[in-house]
Amino acid sequence: MSTVRDLSRVQVKAAVRRAIENASDEIISLSRDIYEHPEPGFTEERTARAVAKALSNAGVNPETGIAITGMKGLRSFDGDGPTIGVIGELDAVKAPGHPGADPITGAAHACGHHTQVGALVGAAIGLGVKEAAATLSGRAAFIATPAEEFIDVGMRWGLRETGHLGLLSGKQEMIRLGAFDDVDMAMMIHTSSSKAQRRFIVGGTSNAHVVHYVKFLGKAAHAGGAPHQGVNALQAAMLAIAGINAQRETFEAENQTRVHGIITSGGVATNAVPAEVVYEGRVRGRTMEAVDKIASRVEDCYRAGALAMGADLEIVSIPGYLPLENNPDMARAFTRNVGAEFGEDSVMIQADHVNAGGSTDMGDLSQIMPALHPYVAAADGTGHGIDYVIADYRRAVVDSAISLALTVVDLLSDGAAEARGIIDSHRPSLTRSEYVQSQAARLRKINFRGE
Repeated sequence: MSTVRDLSRVQVKAAVRRAIENASDEIISLSRDIYEHPEPGFTEERTARAVAKALSNAGVNPETGIAITGMKGLRSFDGDGPTIGVIGELDAVKAPGHPGADPITGAAHACGHHTQVGALVGAAIGLGVKEAAATLSGRAAFIATPAEEFIDVGMRWGLRETGHLGLLSGKQEMIRLGAFDDVDMAMMIHTSSSKAQRRFIVGGTSNAHVVHYVKFLGKAAHAGGAPHQGVNALQAAMLAIAGINAQRETFEAENQTRVHGIITSGGVATNAVPAEVVYEGRVRGRTMEAVDKIASRVEDCYRAGALAMGADLEIVSIPGYLPLENNPDMARAFTRNVGAEFGEDSVMIQADHVNAGGSTDMGDLSQIMPALHPYVAAADGTGHGIDYVIADYRRAVVDSAISLALTVVDLLSDGAAEARGIIDSHRPSLTRSEYVQSQAARLRKINFRGE
């Protein structure tokens, strides 16, 4: 008489798929609920409670409060083997005017992170079936990470200064805290525009970046009666920005350079010369070498603006994200499953060098372990724009959950032979300790007197 251990991989996958399909209303409802209550990075308290409850209901009791609002839960299978991380991101971006924006904070899920957590829970449900438990080897780690959108830099820097953070994004901080120490490989799925040619997009890369938190410090005076007695910090910032813009024609196109920022504080009263102006900026590029080259010029522009006005300057250069490296063997396993489930024409393969210009802390993770970050074409509009909404929740949540879970089945079947082969052949760019040391070394504080 056959037992559950005698099941074929096809039968295991069918059971996993069936469990996710049966939970489709539940996981879509979770994603919609999170959409209606968006929270920016490191403040995702309600979101974290909802996700922790859903994972617990799925039989995964996560450790919570990692990197403030992150969490991690493990599901062990009968056989020994490696651990595969399945990731979802908790945070929203700021997009006031978005139909789902919070009226107070301006936070909105204009990037689709809310569907990732539905897919995360769906994968946990699917991989909880007895057929998976009895036939797979190793563990699945279900990880919800905070603060992927590198925003509210002043707030995050304040958390670091008070000892509540070490690194300023979710995956960065979870790596630093050791949450990925027992994870051997990791994957997640991000939404993309439904105008894409295929259902899923696999491959490509992302930009590295560095973050600047800059204070121009002048001297207050009556703006009408005695402006000559003041030092205008806003004018210093404006001159710096003009200098940055004058540099743009020198940026090499092949480096995919992007320099952008916002003034978060421009003064306190129109009749007072602004004494303090705060600028949050970003320098992006294909490699850290390209980023450092342009960041040095940008820092010179800050100094030039301060010098021209006689203002002082405080620059904090914060290590941002590293380029994404999609592991080709994981990509093949994922593509194989998507093709089998949704048709061979459902996957678009991008070359490794294709770069849309954005950045992700999944890039950091991909530098220390095999990682995969495909996209599901399920949204309309422009990412981070007020028109970016999920057009197909089933595809974004349910199809993603199925694709993640079935890929885990392949990787951990037959004594986790495929996963072990990927891990053995992978050569990470950095060890975890090297990564943390490198990020710490890259953080710089610069003071400049413009007298």
